[in-house]
Amino acid sequence: MTSLRFREDGSFRVLQMADVQDGPDVQPDTIRLIREAIRTADPDLVVFTGDQIRGYDPAYIDTFLRRRGEQPGARVRAVTELEAKLRGIKRHIVTSETAGIGDAHDAHDNSEATDAADPAGISGIPDGTVPQDTPHTSSTLVYSTQSPQPVEQPQSEPRTMDELMDDTREKVRRTFHGFLGPIVEAGVPFAATYGNHDFQCGILADEQDDIYREFPGCLNPVDSIEPGTFALPIESSDGSGRVAMSVMMVNSGDYATESGQPGAPKERDGQYPAYVVNSRGLDLADSDGYGTPTPEALAWLRDVQTELGERNGDGKPVPAIAFQHIPPQEFYDCLKEVPAWTPNAVEGARTHAGHCYVLDHTVCRPGSRLGEAIGCADENVGEVDALREAGGYFALFCGHDHKNAFVGHVHGLDLGYAPTCGFECYGPKSRYRGIRLFEFRENNPAGYVTRMLTWGDLVGRYSSNEVRVWFEDHCVTDAIGIRNELRRPQVFAVLAGALSLGFLAVVRSLIKPRR
Repeated sequence: MTSLRFREDGSFRVLQMADVQDGPDVQPDTIRLIREAIRTADPDLVVFTGDQIRGYDPAYIDTFLRRRGEQPGARVRAVTELEAKLRGIKRHIVTSETAGIGDAHDAHDNSEATDAADPAGISGIPDGTVPQDTPHTSSTLVYSTQSPQPVEQPQSEPRTMDELMDDTREKVRRTFHGFLGPIVEAGVPFAATYGNHDFQCGILADEQDDIYREFPGCLNPVDSIEPGTFALPIESSDGSGRVAMSVMMVNSGDYATESGQPGAPKERDGQYPAYVVNSRGLDLADSDGYGTPTPEALAWLRDVQTELGERNGDGKPVPAIAFQHIPPQEFYDCLKEVPAWTPNAVEGARTHAGHCYVLDHTVCRPGSRLGEAIGCADENVGEVDALREAGGYFALFCGHDHKNAFVGHVHGLDLGYAPTCGFECYGPKSRYRGIRLFEFRENNPAGYVTRMLTWGDLVGRYSSNEVRVWFEDHCVTDAIGIRNELRRPQVFAVLAGALSLGFLAVVRSLIKPRR
């Protein structure tokens, strides 16, 4: 594996790219943003913090997984089916009798590798098996999980599930080739962890790890405790091999389990109670909450500092920054609660619903932006406490919430975001989509400098499809989203103006003299 080292001038630069979230044909604007950021920053390392894959894209409709352990394509979202119809994508008729995700996954890997990638049984069912209540498919019908009655699918060429999984693997490679292209061309090392949408294409994280490693410069190790959780030591500039700092990549999970204990094995239909009731709805409406790092990952965050201290020979934890997808609950401590009518306030999500927040500028760095609620897990598993107890950690940065780009200092740590760098998903205005740059100094890594490299700074004010971005910026999926939109002064002014004009028109029609 490539060794990372501080430059002779004692500097080291990292780019955080969050939520590319695209299908097989990555948006040209996303690729252009990545290329311009690489050219401007001249980084030593690029880290991807999850949701590189738009797992719910219609391109993956045949192998889509709302949750791990399900049968591919069994519970496709209604919005995905609608998008597939608009794009002319038809679902294939599956000819395999028992084509479960375990079968397709075993075709790629053996059981020992699978156990290593999933030590705690995170998927909830053993690989290579299909739950008894998982519907089988025939050559003409697919049985819906919502009803025992068979549901006819759009007619298309019959395929086996193995063939469909192979197609998905190639589509994933195309996605990786798209957004990794500028990085590979520049010869910059990169590493990736995973979010809550990556696996939904049907290819699980351990196999995605293998595909990443097909590209030059990939630093994802083969022997990590789980896919997406590993350390990237950065050696001192003098060539002594001493670890001067470390970048920690953490797999923050995807969706919560019933018991709240990530990775706890349980019956398939007992995993996500609210999800089972409404398995075709929107993610936040039916998910039972987002996931958290596994107990193994939390223990590793402590143990890896001990290992690095032993490697240096002094037993001391090294300065370290952690990157992951889903933020822990402590990110809310970077905000302050305000009245509901406060302009630009955002309403919290799930356990924080009913409370409105703005940035607490006494703890947040200048240039911080809050664009949406913090989408943390319903349970606090003590990750921030684990980082503090381990020592050495000075920052934790996440993605997941596409419109957020703040950095706050609470609990002795910097907690921060990078917004989406993609143009295929919801997010802020084009000029605010971007990539976060970190500049570290060997003599004081904790005194790092960070700033956003945005589309507006690197390319221009507007993207090539500004109409689409406008809708993505104002996308709402629930009542909270509507209320947040109304708190935006420009939106409120437009709606108020439209209502006033409508009211005046009605009044004029009522008082207009009859002829």
